[in-house]
Amino acid sequence: MTTTDLTLLLDQPLGQLARRLPGATGVFHAFRLDFCCGGKHTLREAAADKGIDALAIASRLHALQGVATRDGEDWAQVPADVLVDHLLARYHARHREQLPELVRLARRVEHVHGDSADCPHGLADHLEAMQQELESHMQKEEQVLFPLLLASEGRVPDGPVGMMRAEHDHHGEALRRLEALTNDITLPRAACNTWRALYLGLATLREELMDHIHLENNILFEGLNPLREPAAQPA
Repeated sequence: MTTTDLTLLLDQPLGQLARRLPGATGVFHAFRLDFCCGGKHTLREAAADKGIDALAIASRLHALQGVATRDGEDWAQVPADVLVDHLLARYHARHREQLPELVRLARRVEHVHGDSADCPHGLADHLEAMQQELESHMQKEEQVLFPLLLASEGRVPDGPVGMMRAEHDHHGEALRRLEALTNDITLPRAACNTWRALYLGLATLREELMDHIHLENNILFEGLNPLREPAAQPA
Protein backbone atom coordinates (compact mmCIF):
# COMPACT_ATOMS: atom_id res chain seq x y z
CA MET A 1 0.00 0.00 0.00
CA THR A 2 1.40 3.38 -1.03
CA THR A 3 0.61 6.93 0.01
CA THR A 4 -0.80 7.47 -3.49
CA ASP A 5 -3.24 4.58 -2.96
CA LEU A 6 -4.57 6.21 0.20
CA THR A 7 -4.73 9.67 -1.34
CA LEU A 8 -6.88 8.33 -4.17
CA LEU A 9 -9.30 6.95 -1.61
CA LEU A 10 -9.34 10.18 0.41
CA ASP A 11 -10.48 12.24 -2.56
CA GLN A 12 -13.33 9.97 -3.67
CA PRO A 13 -16.95 10.63 -2.64
CA LEU A 14 -18.33 8.34 0.07
CA GLY A 15 -21.19 7.24 -2.15
CA GLN A 16 -18.81 6.20 -4.91
CA LEU A 17 -16.64 4.25 -2.46
CA ALA A 18 -19.70 2.54 -1.00
CA ARG A 19 -20.88 1.68 -4.51
CA ARG A 20 -17.69 0.19 -5.88
CA LEU A 21 -15.93 -1.24 -2.79
CA PRO A 22 -17.74 -4.16 -1.15
CA GLY A 23 -17.55 -3.85 2.64
CA ALA A 24 -17.04 -0.07 2.65
CA THR A 25 -20.47 0.57 4.16
CA GLY A 26 -19.50 -1.42 7.26
CA VAL A 27 -16.44 0.81 7.74
CA PHE A 28 -18.55 3.93 7.28
CA HIS A 29 -21.07 2.68 9.84
CA ALA A 30 -18.24 2.08 12.33
CA PHE A 31 -17.01 5.66 11.95
CA ARG A 32 -20.53 7.17 11.75
CA LEU A 33 -19.96 8.57 8.25
CA ASP A 34 -23.06 9.39 6.21
CA PHE A 35 -22.51 7.60 2.91
CA CYS A 36 -26.16 7.67 1.83
CA CYS A 37 -27.57 11.21 1.97
CA GLY A 38 -24.07 12.64 2.41
CA GLY A 39 -22.57 10.45 -0.27
CA LYS A 40 -21.31 13.33 -2.42
CA HIS A 41 -18.77 14.40 0.21
CA THR A 42 -15.26 13.00 -0.18
CA LEU A 43 -13.77 10.78 2.50
CA ARG A 44 -11.34 13.58 3.35
CA GLU A 45 -14.18 16.09 3.81
CA ALA A 46 -16.39 13.74 5.82
CA ALA A 47 -13.57 12.74 8.17
CA ALA A 48 -12.56 16.36 8.72
CA ASP A 49 -16.16 17.26 9.55
CA LYS A 50 -16.19 14.50 12.21
CA GLY A 51 -12.69 15.31 13.46
CA ILE A 52 -11.41 11.79 12.83
CA ASP A 53 -8.35 10.35 11.10
CA ALA A 54 -9.10 10.06 7.38
CA LEU A 55 -5.95 8.02 6.71
CA ALA A 56 -7.00 5.38 9.25
CA ILE A 57 -10.32 5.01 7.44
CA ALA A 58 -8.59 4.91 4.05
CA SER A 59 -6.33 2.11 5.34
CA ARG A 60 -9.38 0.11 6.43
CA LEU A 61 -10.96 0.61 3.02
CA HIS A 62 -7.79 -0.40 1.20
CA ALA A 63 -7.77 -3.67 3.13
CA LEU A 64 -11.25 -4.51 1.84
CA GLN A 65 -10.15 -5.41 -1.67
CA GLY A 66 -11.80 -8.70 -2.57
CA VAL A 67 -13.99 -8.82 0.55
CA ALA A 68 -17.61 -9.83 -0.08
CA THR A 69 -20.52 -7.58 0.84
CA ARG A 70 -22.57 -8.26 3.96
CA ASP A 71 -25.48 -9.46 1.80
CA GLY A 72 -23.15 -11.67 -0.24
CA GLU A 73 -23.82 -9.72 -3.44
CA ASP A 74 -22.23 -6.89 -5.34
CA TRP A 75 -25.40 -4.91 -5.96
CA ALA A 76 -23.74 -2.63 -8.48
CA GLN A 77 -23.44 -5.61 -10.82
CA VAL A 78 -27.00 -7.00 -10.74
CA PRO A 79 -29.93 -6.12 -13.05
CA ALA A 80 -32.30 -3.43 -11.81
CA ASP A 81 -35.20 -5.86 -11.28
CA VAL A 82 -33.05 -8.02 -8.98
CA LEU A 83 -31.99 -4.99 -6.97
CA VAL A 84 -35.59 -3.77 -6.70
CA ASP A 85 -36.73 -7.18 -5.44
CA HIS A 86 -33.94 -7.04 -2.85
CA LEU A 87 -34.95 -3.55 -1.72
CA LEU A 88 -38.56 -4.62 -1.28
CA ALA A 89 -37.82 -7.82 0.62
CA ARG A 90 -34.79 -6.72 2.65
CA TYR A 91 -35.68 -3.13 3.52
CA HIS A 92 -39.29 -2.17 2.80
CA ALA A 93 -40.66 -5.24 4.56
CA ARG A 94 -38.11 -4.90 7.34
CA HIS A 95 -38.94 -1.25 8.14
CA ARG A 96 -42.63 -2.16 8.33
CA GLU A 97 -41.77 -4.81 10.93
CA GLN A 98 -39.33 -2.87 13.07
CA LEU A 99 -40.87 0.60 13.42
CA PRO A 100 -44.17 -0.32 15.16
CA GLU A 101 -42.22 -2.30 17.77
CA LEU A 102 -39.73 0.52 18.27
CA VAL A 103 -42.61 2.95 18.82
CA ARG A 104 -44.10 0.58 21.41
CA LEU A 105 -40.79 0.18 23.24
CA ALA A 106 -40.13 3.93 23.20
CA ARG A 107 -43.53 4.70 24.70
CA ARG A 108 -42.90 2.13 27.43
CA VAL A 109 -39.50 3.61 28.28
CA GLU A 110 -40.89 7.15 28.35
CA HIS A 111 -43.80 6.04 30.57
CA VAL A 112 -41.70 4.12 33.09
CA HIS A 113 -38.56 6.28 33.12
CA GLY A 114 -40.02 9.70 32.42
CA ASP A 115 -38.48 11.14 35.59
CA SER A 116 -34.96 10.13 34.56
CA ALA A 117 -32.63 12.79 33.15
CA ASP A 118 -31.55 10.24 30.51
CA CYS A 119 -35.08 9.49 29.31
CA PRO A 120 -35.44 10.11 25.54
CA HIS A 121 -38.51 12.35 25.82
CA GLY A 122 -40.28 12.75 22.49
CA LEU A 123 -38.66 9.68 20.92
CA ALA A 124 -41.88 7.71 20.52
CA ASP A 125 -43.59 10.58 18.71
CA HIS A 126 -40.54 11.05 16.50
CA LEU A 127 -40.45 7.35 15.60
CA GLU A 128 -44.14 7.42 14.82
CA ALA A 129 -43.59 10.35 12.47
CA MET A 130 -40.69 8.47 10.85
CA GLN A 131 -42.92 5.45 10.39
CA GLN A 132 -45.61 7.50 8.64
CA GLU A 133 -43.10 9.28 6.39
CA LEU A 134 -41.31 6.06 5.47
CA GLU A 135 -44.59 4.30 4.70
CA SER A 136 -45.65 7.13 2.39
CA HIS A 137 -42.22 7.13 0.72
CA MET A 138 -42.13 3.36 0.22
CA GLN A 139 -45.63 3.33 -1.26
CA LYS A 140 -44.57 5.94 -3.84
CA GLU A 141 -41.65 3.73 -4.82
CA GLU A 142 -43.72 0.53 -4.91
CA GLN A 143 -46.71 1.97 -6.76
CA VAL A 144 -45.06 4.53 -9.05
CA LEU A 145 -41.28 4.72 -9.32
CA PHE A 146 -40.24 1.05 -9.33
CA PRO A 147 -42.92 -0.09 -11.82
CA LEU A 148 -42.05 2.87 -14.06
CA LEU A 149 -38.34 2.12 -13.82
CA LEU A 150 -38.77 -1.58 -14.68
CA ALA A 151 -41.29 -0.98 -17.47
CA SER A 152 -39.11 1.67 -19.13
CA GLU A 153 -35.79 -0.19 -18.71
CA GLY A 154 -34.32 2.55 -16.57
CA ARG A 155 -35.48 5.58 -18.56
CA VAL A 156 -37.31 7.56 -15.88
CA PRO A 157 -38.14 11.29 -15.79
CA ASP A 158 -35.96 13.36 -13.49
CA GLY A 159 -38.93 14.50 -11.40
CA PRO A 160 -39.83 11.25 -9.57
CA VAL A 161 -36.18 10.38 -8.90
CA GLY A 162 -35.46 13.89 -7.64
CA MET A 163 -38.44 13.66 -5.29
CA MET A 164 -37.22 10.36 -3.86
CA ARG A 165 -33.72 11.76 -3.35
CA ALA A 166 -35.19 14.76 -1.51
CA GLU A 167 -37.24 12.48 0.71
CA HIS A 168 -34.12 10.42 1.40
CA ASP A 169 -32.45 13.62 2.62
CA HIS A 170 -35.39 14.13 4.95
CA HIS A 171 -34.98 10.59 6.29
CA GLY A 172 -31.33 11.42 6.97
CA GLU A 173 -32.41 14.47 8.95
CA ALA A 174 -34.82 12.27 10.89
CA LEU A 175 -31.95 9.94 11.81
CA ARG A 176 -29.92 12.88 13.08
CA ARG A 177 -32.88 13.95 15.22
CA LEU A 178 -33.13 10.38 16.54
CA GLU A 179 -29.45 10.52 17.50
CA ALA A 180 -29.93 13.84 19.27
CA LEU A 181 -32.84 12.46 21.31
CA THR A 182 -30.86 9.39 22.41
CA ASN A 183 -27.35 10.80 22.95
CA ASP A 184 -26.22 9.02 19.77
CA ILE A 185 -28.14 5.89 20.82
CA THR A 186 -26.01 5.58 23.98
CA LEU A 187 -27.52 3.58 26.85
CA PRO A 188 -27.42 5.02 30.36
CA ARG A 189 -25.65 2.79 32.87
CA ALA A 190 -28.80 1.66 34.70
CA ALA A 191 -30.94 1.00 31.61
CA CYS A 192 -33.58 -1.71 31.96
CA ASN A 193 -34.04 -4.57 29.49
CA THR A 194 -36.79 -2.70 27.59
CA TRP A 195 -34.51 0.31 27.20
CA ARG A 196 -31.69 -1.94 26.00
CA ALA A 197 -33.96 -3.64 23.47
CA LEU A 198 -35.13 -0.24 22.24
CA TYR A 199 -31.64 1.13 21.66
CA LEU A 200 -30.44 -2.09 20.04
CA GLY A 201 -33.39 -1.80 17.65
CA LEU A 202 -32.64 1.87 16.99
CA ALA A 203 -29.03 1.09 16.10
CA THR A 204 -30.24 -1.58 13.69
CA LEU A 205 -32.79 0.79 12.16
CA ARG A 206 -30.13 3.46 11.63
CA GLU A 207 -27.77 1.03 9.94
CA GLU A 208 -30.40 -0.60 7.75
CA LEU A 209 -32.03 2.67 6.70
CA MET A 210 -28.64 4.07 5.68
CA ASP A 211 -27.89 0.90 3.70
CA HIS A 212 -31.34 1.13 2.09
CA ILE A 213 -30.87 4.75 1.01
CA HIS A 214 -27.35 4.01 -0.23
CA LEU A 215 -28.56 1.22 -2.52
CA GLU A 216 -31.18 3.52 -4.03
CA ASN A 217 -29.23 6.81 -4.23
CA ASN A 218 -25.80 5.49 -5.13
CA ILE A 219 -26.59 2.37 -7.14
CA LEU A 220 -30.17 2.13 -8.44
CA PHE A 221 -30.64 5.80 -9.28
CA GLU A 222 -27.08 6.25 -10.55
CA GLY A 223 -27.69 3.48 -13.08
CA LEU A 224 -30.70 5.20 -14.62
CA ASN A 225 -30.77 6.93 -17.99
CA PRO A 226 -32.99 9.89 -17.02
CA LEU A 227 -35.47 11.41 -19.38
CA ARG A 228 -35.12 15.19 -19.31
CA GLU A 229 -38.52 16.72 -18.84
CA PRO A 230 -39.21 19.58 -21.24
CA ALA A 231 -38.89 23.07 -19.82
CA ALA A 232 -42.10 25.00 -19.34
CA GLN A 233 -42.88 27.26 -22.27
CA PRO A 234 -43.17 30.99 -21.53
CA ALA A 235 -46.70 32.32 -21.39
